[in-house]
Amino acid sequence: MSDLTFRTIAIVLYFAGMLTIGWFAYRRTRENLDDYMLAGRGLKPGVAALSAGASDMSGWLLMGLPGAIYISGLVEAWIAIGLTIGAWLNWKFVAPRLRAYTEVAGNSITIPSFLEHRLRDRSRALRIVCGIVILVFFTFYVSSGMVAAGKFFESSFGVNYMWGMLLVAAITIVYTLFGGFLGATLTDVAQGLLMLTALIAVPIVAVINAGGPATVVTTINDIDPNLLNLVSGGTALGIISAAAWGLGYFGQPHIIVRFMALRTPQEAKAGRRIGIGWMVLTVVGSIATALIGIAYYQNHGGAPTDAKSGETVFLDLAQILFHPFIAGLVLAAVLAAIMSTISSQLVVTSSALVEDLFKMVAEKTGGVSRLSDKTYVTLGRLGVLVVAIIAVLLAINPSKSILDLVGFAWAGFGSAFGPIILLALFWKKLSNWGALFGLISGAVVAYLWGQFGAIWFGAESWVAQTYEIIPGFIANLVVAVIVSLFTFKENSDVTAEFDRTAEISLPSYKAPAESGAADA
Repeated sequence: MSDLTFRTIAIVLYFAGMLTIGWFAYRRTRENLDDYMLAGRGLKPGVAALSAGASDMSGWLLMGLPGAIYISGLVEAWIAIGLTIGAWLNWKFVAPRLRAYTEVAGNSITIPSFLEHRLRDRSRALRIVCGIVILVFFTFYVSSGMVAAGKFFESSFGVNYMWGMLLVAAITIVYTLFGGFLGATLTDVAQGLLMLTALIAVPIVAVINAGGPATVVTTINDIDPNLLNLVSGGTALGIISAAAWGLGYFGQPHIIVRFMALRTPQEAKAGRRIGIGWMVLTVVGSIATALIGIAYYQNHGGAPTDAKSGETVFLDLAQILFHPFIAGLVLAAVLAAIMSTISSQLVVTSSALVEDLFKMVAEKTGGVSRLSDKTYVTLGRLGVLVVAIIAVLLAINPSKSILDLVGFAWAGFGSAFGPIILLALFWKKLSNWGALFGLISGAVVAYLWGQFGAIWFGAESWVAQTYEIIPGFIANLVVAVIVSLFTFKENSDVTAEFDRTAEISLPSYKAPAESGAADA
């Protein structure tokens, strides 16, 4: 059999595995919205951790990050450093508190509904704006995954970009549409383990074939010593901007929703250890692959398929160094990264459409009583399909790199939701109007800064070189605090919920046996 046949068999087996898991999740998911969108708050810490990691990293980990380091050197690793620190802080402080608070505040199953219950927003404006922000930014985020899928098949199988993108989109839609949150989560676990294996195997085999660690370092130094320098070639502002990616974690709905699905707040500690351990290993593997790739191509000739961006260096090395079937499994890890993120984002976007927009309208018009849980689950599946179709249309003619698309969406969510989530969890005096105007300010500033900063102030200006999440995050925080100080009204129920959350999110807290909290 040809190399292509072996690789194709491996990919087909991977696809079959994902569809099987999706079918299993479909059979396990009850026909109610809480189960479809949050798996009944029954995730074990290991499952939540691997799911959060896999849905977080996407094609960026195996394509975007290696490509950036292959082209520019270790200075690009500041993004990974910032993300790792941000992820640890997210698990340490946000995870237990959010898990507790979302149950205390109306048993909320989405971020917008949590904010509405937490802040007693009777205007519904906050929930509407949250839903719209999620729809807009996640559509671009899902589109970045579609672009990565198209590039993957073009590089690895010589398949037309369009057909490769559509194939991955179709399979991801199927298992997400039927399996819901549980389907996305269980496939995430399998995909996370596959990614971890690939990111350990490829750099180990590559460094052996490149002549060993000493030869790799010597070769890179001969090309350009600055490639191994964390600060050389970068400005202080550029390094701060790269590390600031870590700020985005606090506001990523598809990641923090995993915290909400934990069985208890106390299991966040185990989840943090598993999740950060997985993240460190995969990030180091990704960086090592890029650096070894520089030395390998220098000594053996040639260049990555996508020599301009370097985003195919991981894919190309896998195909060069491994038996075609094993290479196919390694390539499946790239698909795993892409598809895990797409599926998680589709579920969250669907929940914004149904739980935070459609259901709210139905309640206002009195139609909610006439619709069954099964109907809402069906609407959730339709939401998955609609968002996926729009994302596919955006991905038909990609004008930006994967990292650019991810960066845009990441900054949007981090700026819009990050400060509001932190304030809602840890500051009693946040008001609904403070949250609303802060969220809008963060999203607008991040969007305008990122899209027009270079045009208005010049590509070499400090504005253009500052990642938009920094001004967006600051704008949100400042506006939310100032408006809240003027509009906050004491509410005994809100205070009681806040204090109750602080109590049950403590590591030492044990739920009374009769409460059933530990059985969620």
